[in-house]
Amino acid sequence: MVTPSLIARMQTDLGAALPLWNLSSQSKISFLSHSENTTFLARDTASGRSLVLRVQRIGYHTSAEIRSELAWIDSLIAEDAVVTPRPVADGEGRPLSQIVLNGSPRQIAAFEFLSGKEPDPSEDLVAWFGQLGAISARLHAHSRRWKRPPDFQRKVWDFDAMLGTRPLWGDWRAGLGLRDDGLKLLERVADTLKQRLDSYGNTDERFGLVHADLRLANLLVDGPRLGVIDFDDCGFSWFFYDFAAAVSFMEHEPVVAELQASWLAGYREIAPVSREDELMLPVFVMLRRMLLTAWIASHSDTETARQLGSAYTDGTVAMGERFLQAL
Repeated sequence: MVTPSLIARMQTDLGAALPLWNLSSQSKISFLSHSENTTFLARDTASGRSLVLRVQRIGYHTSAEIRSELAWIDSLIAEDAVVTPRPVADGEGRPLSQIVLNGSPRQIAAFEFLSGKEPDPSEDLVAWFGQLGAISARLHAHSRRWKRPPDFQRKVWDFDAMLGTRPLWGDWRAGLGLRDDGLKLLERVADTLKQRLDSYGNTDERFGLVHADLRLANLLVDGPRLGVIDFDDCGFSWFFYDFAAAVSFMEHEPVVAELQASWLAGYREIAPVSREDELMLPVFVMLRRMLLTAWIASHSDTETARQLGSAYTDGTVAMGERFLQAL
């Protein structure tokens, strides 16, 4: 459980380690967020430098997986494929550092600070989703052509990793407040999703390295610019799953139809979208919704899980019923 006292102790220990990134130990450290990882912002008022320090969740990614994520980000920046914070190596040239926080060794990835704020759902999300569609297409184009390093390792986000035999975010059947009738309905939904995904296939044109978490919390708006952050969940999955991730936690909202249309229009400015790809979008949205239902149950220490709770599970059951009726 991440508590205010734990955050305070981590801040103190991080402060002592800041010279590792050539920041003053007197820099101001503020807590940003806790989800899979815990992130802090370090501001060195003397030099004017600011870094985001991501404390990796214990047991989630291997060192090789994190270094692979950072390698992809470096390549994306080098080719100007997306606006995203640049990874920052420590003073010894390591892209991934290890320091002791609260008595335990923790891995830290550092990034340049990128200005901006999360898109406001009460404002014009539809226009931003047009930009996001174009960004997604550029990410996918880079993914298809990039010659990955020989030691590149990232997780595979296929059906088994999401809802099947090796769930990375926990078992959706443990969804908060899930009752027997809802369980039976979602079993039917899961079976249908697997059938549709098996039929769609995972050829190289449809399945590859994706961001996998382009939700609003991982977007930064600054004037007309839309930046992308947090590639921590990037891995191998269906390219058009990226749209489903973009509507995370609002999958049930009526505006999703407009967001989808705008996202597709933006995507098609960069790359084609087949009719079969487009028809799979509701499948990916339902898949993501069930995955997040599992995530909330297995990440009860996060503010998101506390806010959404069992009501999100109830919404998943309702969505599942509509999904089956639409077949």
